[in-house]
This record gives sequence, structure tokens and C-alpha cells, in this order.
Amino acid sequence: MSQFLKKNLTKIISVNAINRRVDEIAYDMNSRYRSKSPLVIGVLNGSFIFFADLVRALNIDIEISFIKARSYIGKQKSGIIKFDFFNFDKIKGKDIIIVEDIIDTGSTVSEIRNKMINKANSVAIVALLLKPKKAKVNFEIDWVGFEIPDEFVVGYGLDYDQKFRNLKGIYQRI
Repeated sequence: MSQFLKKNLTKIISVNAINRRVDEIAYDMNSRYRSKSPLVIGVLNGSFIFFADLVRALNIDIEISFIKARSYIGKQKSGIIKFDFFNFDKIKGKDIIIVEDIIDTGSTVSEIRNKMINKANSVAIVALLLKPKKAKVNFEIDWVGFEIPDEFVVGYGLDYDQKFRNLKGIYQRI
């Protein structure tokens, strides 16, 4: 990363804090699903680092899948969410855990949940980050890593123009 860009970012959540929280969430998930084999679904692209760390911390039987959700055409938000890489028919009767990087307005996770809720046995949601003042969801988010203000963040899988995903913590632009 260029020195110019580094100077314009400030760390708001350290990788150590993230690792501790991932372990806490995994511990709770292990308890809830100890006698089940949930299908854990990572929402691409942003959740991939959180997803990998989380599933490695689980000690229960799981299945893994991914879904790509997009609501942009180029750099313009379309308002229509499209899904790639996922067959919604394969969730029938399963316990589902949706892994999100960030819940901003909540429209993406709401749309995914709505497509699954009547097919799956259960649907739970885990998000690394939540913007509580901006999120408009009418259901419970089962696990939240951290609540953050309504600011743009990058790092630990989150990007700006496909850059900064590799940063080890969560950063805010200053």
C-alpha cells in the first residue's frame, strides 16, 4: 500500500480484537449447533477473510458454500440484488448460517434471508460489522462482531474499488 494511502487511514479495530471476537462467536456457534451440521454460507467478496477465520474456529460438523451478491452495475447502485454461485434449492431442510462482512443498510442480507427462510430448517446470521444507526432489518442478527458508526471502512476483506481487502485490521478513512 502506498504511503499516501496509509496516511489517510486510521485503524479502528485491531486484528487482535478481531481474532478474540471471532473465537467468542465460534464458541457460541459451537454450543448452538453441537448436535447439528449447518450449511455455512459466505457472502462474497467481502466476507472471505472473516469466513475463513470463523469456520476454522468451529469444531462442529459443517458444510460450506458461497453466494455472491451484487447490487451495482459498474459503480452505480442499481437497487436490484442479483445472486451468483448459489443454488437456493440445496438448502431445503438445512440449518443455514449466513456469514456477512458488514451490515450497512441490511438490504443484501435481508434479500438473502428472505430467499432462504421458507426453505431452510433455520437461518442464522453472523456479521463482522454492523452499522446500527443505518441498518434497517426486521429480524435478529444472531452474532455481531462489532458495531461501528456510519463511516466507510476497509480491511479484513472489506474494500474500496477492490483494494485494501488485505489489511489486517479494520480501517476508516480520515
